[in-house]
Amino acid sequence: MSDRHEVTVLRLPAEGAPILGEREATDVIGDAFGHGATWVVVPAARFGDDFFRLSTRIAGGIVQKFVNYRIGLAVVGDISRHTAASTALQDFVRESNRGGHLWFLADEAEFDARLAALTAGA
Repeated sequence: MSDRHEVTVLRLPAEGAPILGEREATDVIGDAFGHGATWVVVPAARFGDDFFRLSTRIAGGIVQKFVNYRIGLAVVGDISRHTAASTALQDFVRESNRGGHLWFLADEAEFDARLAALTAGA
């Protein structure tokens, strides 16, 4: 848990239960609410491979939960093996990173920089 740029952020550790679907996402959202967080940073390794296969619709379901509860989601870490295998995922990542609710970022330092830019413009 941290406060950055007047925003409370829940940062999940790399170790922990995988987020395989909407049920686990709802648990994370509940934790975020419990801490007053408006952003959650999740290591990419916490998501199953099916999250990165858009045809499974798992990513869409998880992301929709975060949007519905107005909690930002940042997926941090190397996802290059997934994007290399899917132009649709490349497009999804690119479009997500243009918005203010879902980001795919290399590391937490990049998250902090994006959050600073977002809050500076608010």
